[in-house]
Amino acid sequence: MKIHVFGHEGADPEGLAHAVGGATRAGVHEDCDLAIFAINAAQGIDPETISTWEALNESMVPRLIAVTGIEGVEADFDDAVLLANRVFDQTVTPFLVLHDDVGIACALIDLANLRVVDYSSSPPTISDSEPEHKTLVSEFRQEYLEALDIAGEDGFAAGMLFPAIPVWLEKGIGVDILQSYISKIRS
Repeated sequence: MKIHVFGHEGADPEGLAHAVGGATRAGVHEDCDLAIFAINAAQGIDPETISTWEALNESMVPRLIAVTGIEGVEADFDDAVLLANRVFDQTVTPFLVLHDDVGIACALIDLANLRVVDYSSSPPTISDSEPEHKTLVSEFRQEYLEALDIAGEDGFAAGMLFPAIPVWLEKGIGVDILQSYISKIRS
């Protein structure tokens, strides 16, 4: 499987490629099976990355957005997704970031089943979300489920649904989720 990772160096496309078994690329290579676009939550998206995204539109290559830089308190996953929606295509957020008491990303909540993946332990633990989390994410969950319903079960593999995944490589946050999307292309 050919996985190409695109993005500005500030989003660490090299590290991301290493984590998922892909290769970084400059320019458009339509011979890939999956394109992952690394964007940094604090730095935005550079014009070359936007151009590469647009060049892949006609080929219907499945695409993921890996939002890096979520470890900083000035970085915001939600803002990065809003920007991706403006300059790429409409994205979906299957997971949202949960923070610890000091504001550091430590877990993700799965909007499909409302379970929490806690990365503060190794291996990560999975548990039911608290009632307040369910309330906080209810609108995001509804939007996500509606997008899934419209795109269909194979929308991602068909290149019609573009998941944005929060990633913190050093803590392993989101890497397992990227791998689960990669396995959808392989199967």
